[in-house]
Amino acid sequence: MDDIIRVMLVDDQRLFIESLRIVLENLNREIRVVGIAENGEEAIRQYEEMDPQIILMDVRMPVMDGVAAVRAIKKKSPEIKIIMLTTFEDDDYVTEAMTAGAEGYMLKNIDPPMLVSAIKAVAAGSILIAPRVAGNLIHHVYENEKDAFRKSNRERPEWYGELSPREKQILRYMLQERTNGEIAEIIHVGDQTIRNYISTIYSKLNVPNRREALEKIRTLPEFFYE
Repeated sequence: MDDIIRVMLVDDQRLFIESLRIVLENLNREIRVVGIAENGEEAIRQYEEMDPQIILMDVRMPVMDGVAAVRAIKKKSPEIKIIMLTTFEDDDYVTEAMTAGAEGYMLKNIDPPMLVSAIKAVAAGSILIAPRVAGNLIHHVYENEKDAFRKSNRERPEWYGELSPREKQILRYMLQERTNGEIAEIIHVGDQTIRNYISTIYSKLNVPNRREALEKIRTLPEFFYE
């Protein structure tokens, strides 16, 4: 049983979701569908009882969309891997989903064996984006960052240059209102290590606490923390 990948399916199209369940379980004995939900709100309500390792989540659904559901589930259970499975190639959907914490963004027309491979890869720790979407996303992110730099005429404060890439990563999670324990779990370090990083951040920003640190970070251009 330890080799079984537990998968939850979330989609408002019942015929699609039932067909997907049959396809996944017939294609590979290492995948077991542990439950189905028909919208994001239902997924949030049921996922803990179903105990999935992977959630395949549609983007557009009634009641609550997939991106909102990803944010809620990731905030409470960051260890769960989520793959957005959708018909939409829109750059904004991809960006929102990945920013919310999704590990994958695949199109619904993907060949079933490729979807099985994607599930296994994400379960093993990979992050996947459909090839047709990836090129557009890279261009989209590049153009957005160029615009952000162009729009901001302010010079970066001296303390910004003193922050390491890891410290900036931790600050971004702090801006998402992640707890120290959640951040430690996401980046795979101990709680004490996170406390040490945050203490160093306070020192570099010359602030006494988290609230003032975040206030200071929010003075930076939007590209830093979005």
